[in-house]
Amino acid sequence: MIDRRSLMLAGAGALAAPRFATGQTAARTLRFIPQSNLSSMDPVWSTAVIVRNHGLMVYDTLFGLGADFRAKHQMLAGHEISADGLTWTMTLRPGLRFHDNEPVRAKDCIASIMRWSKRDVLGQRLGVLLNEMRALDDNRFEIRLKQPWAGLAWALGKPSASICAIMPERIAETDAFQQIRDFTGSGPFRFRQDLFRSGDIAVYDRFEGYQTRQEASDFMAGGKPVHFDRVEWRIMPDPSTASAALQNNEADWWEQPHADLLPLLRRHREIVVDRINSAGNLGVLRFNFLHPPFDNVAVRRALLLLALGP
Repeated sequence: MIDRRSLMLAGAGALAAPRFATGQTAARTLRFIPQSNLSSMDPVWSTAVIVRNHGLMVYDTLFGLGADFRAKHQMLAGHEISADGLTWTMTLRPGLRFHDNEPVRAKDCIASIMRWSKRDVLGQRLGVLLNEMRALDDNRFEIRLKQPWAGLAWALGKPSASICAIMPERIAETDAFQQIRDFTGSGPFRFRQDLFRSGDIAVYDRFEGYQTRQEASDFMAGGKPVHFDRVEWRIMPDPSTASAALQNNEADWWEQPHADLLPLLRRHREIVVDRINSAGNLGVLRFNFLHPPFDNVAVRRALLLLALGP
């Protein structure tokens, strides 16, 4: 297992008012260096963290996790659970719209949940327990289970891949094992597919019609105020190139800097190195025990002893 800190590097000068005063357009654009190339844009089809991050820019979820890791309403105004725990009635917040200005409806949520349930582990759990989903009207829908499942809200709001991204029904009806080609969501940013160049840049424009919750931000829940008109993901897989871009004010934020470069970056007066993920990340390596050398249990045990240390 690998315990990894998530670090944020942001050009402090670039985020300060004097630097923003160089131009209105530049002031409203955040230049971000993500951890890797955006190889897919379907947050249900892919489990990659970079695709999850893209998904949270473009789409919204019914629930979101607060800092206490409890599920809270996000797209929902509220929900009710029957006394026997088998029926969940969900009510959408008023005014929610997709990027094409169409309203978010109950049937969009149902189609999105159904597609997600075919790919995600917890979604598949829902598939086993599901009796029926049906729209009561445009703003309310019902999930009926075969047996109670207290984890349903958490599953619908978890930030780990694959997220249950709510899409228009016409898109959510795409086979779950094929990637979508239309990236219309209802999240705070619109994905500019016309400006996307794989391995180079991904552009997100502020969605003026986004309806943020009128409450304080709370991890993945609460309000999501948008402070930039545009976010540009500048793809720079080479750490030296990314480091130089940050130091030369060609980027504002580097998501995961190389550990060897941290001392250099910390010495820069206009760069702040900080931790943004106090929960941390967990990496897991699984050996393929069907093939040499890991088909030999003695080899696996030797590596286990090495990992555990003296």
